[in-house]
Amino acid sequence: MKRLIAGAAVGGTVTAAVLLHRRLGRLRLRRGLSAIQLLVRGGMRYAGSASRLFAAAGENRQQLRSDLALQTAEDVAATLGAMKGVLMKIGQMASYIDGGLSPAVRRTLSRLQDSVPPMSAELAARVVEEELGLPPERAFARWDPEPIAAASIGQVHRAITLDGRAVAVKVQYPGIAETIAADLANVALLRRMLRITAPAQDVDALLAELRERVLEELDYRQEADNQRLMAAYYDGHPTIGVPQIISELSTRRIVTSELAGGARFAELASWPQEERDLAAETIYRFTFRSLYDIRAFNGDPHPGNYLFQGGGRVTFLDFGLVKHFAPAELQPLMQMARHLCVDNDPEAFRASLEQAGFLRPDAPLSTETLIEHMAVFYDTIRKPGRLTITGDYASAVVRRFFDVRSPLAEYVSIPRSYVILQRINLGLFAVLGELTAAADWRASPRKSGRSSRDRPPRRSEQPRLPGGRGVIPMPP
Repeated sequence: MKRLIAGAAVGGTVTAAVLLHRRLGRLRLRRGLSAIQLLVRGGMRYAGSASRLFAAAGENRQQLRSDLALQTAEDVAATLGAMKGVLMKIGQMASYIDGGLSPAVRRTLSRLQDSVPPMSAELAARVVEEELGLPPERAFARWDPEPIAAASIGQVHRAITLDGRAVAVKVQYPGIAETIAADLANVALLRRMLRITAPAQDVDALLAELRERVLEELDYRQEADNQRLMAAYYDGHPTIGVPQIISELSTRRIVTSELAGGARFAELASWPQEERDLAAETIYRFTFRSLYDIRAFNGDPHPGNYLFQGGGRVTFLDFGLVKHFAPAELQPLMQMARHLCVDNDPEAFRASLEQAGFLRPDAPLSTETLIEHMAVFYDTIRKPGRLTITGDYASAVVRRFFDVRSPLAEYVSIPRSYVILQRINLGLFAVLGELTAAADWRASPRKSGRSSRDRPPRRSEQPRLPGGRGVIPMPP
């Protein structure tokens, strides 16, 4: 009898595994087809307009191209916003990387940052009840069924706790784990998309890092731990805010934190330049201070993850995609910056690139050529003084990063440990360029209140280059 029961149990487990595999296979096929259909529609849209483009001239041709790009962006935003998951994350990146997109196209794609189609109120309530054991109306004193933001893995609701605290409750989409598993299993499609977006990079390393980080993001307990770390470190900081986690209302699929207020990025872009500069300096400082002081990097620096309160005060949201580093992993980055920006020693810079695994040791390239093509990634800190990061500079960084015709393309690669840090080159500079932000990026600010003249230094200022001469950016 025991053998019979054991056999039945094993048989049931195998059957369930087979059914799950089939369901994931069907889901992967559906999502793959949706992505392919999106690409086909774009191609047909341009093919159908080829004759008009050929016949048009001057301003008329440019207007036609702009119209086609906007129609394609609308299609991308609607399709990927509805699909969510990994494919939407790729769309989010496209929304804030300035690759020559028109402002209208970028505004359309920016809907992927926090304004995608939400799940129904009933589905959200079901997840809350499954996780907390009570429907939201009983788990909280007040619950707003309308989400205030919706993104790739979950959506955010306002609520009031039973003890009267205003909170933001992020609720994971039901079935999103299967959706992401299907996307990650669709290796062929992801390879094609990554080869388009990162043609000069090691696609296998990109896929491995993407898989690890996204699977971590599915467990909101990990996100809560990341946010607790950041909130504790920046507690009391005058310009950097991280909402506190409400632990008793956070689980694997729900994370509850203090409700933060502030303007969204689109509103900040219309503020006076001085305000934009202060906000940009805070974002820059937060990025590098977290990396070198806490040894943690939030790999999702898109504009939807910031709230702005004026005077350089910024609240940082969403800590699901965080990578933690060992000191030994960060040391090579510090050496590269020191050799190029402090010591002005090109040969030592080259040697440090080789030792870290960025450059093939036997690359038949002159060091002069190497510096010429790599220097753009360090331009913000190579010289002291105030410097404006423009959209053109952000675009130049992106173009250089993706330049398959570069003489370096065949000989450089990004070690897996540093893959996620390329979101600095692709994301952070895009955000700062959108703000046309100016600051002395090299200098370690002595003060970081409303302006750099308001208060004495504190322990958590942004990290310095060896010798105390500025912050350390990322290599490509």
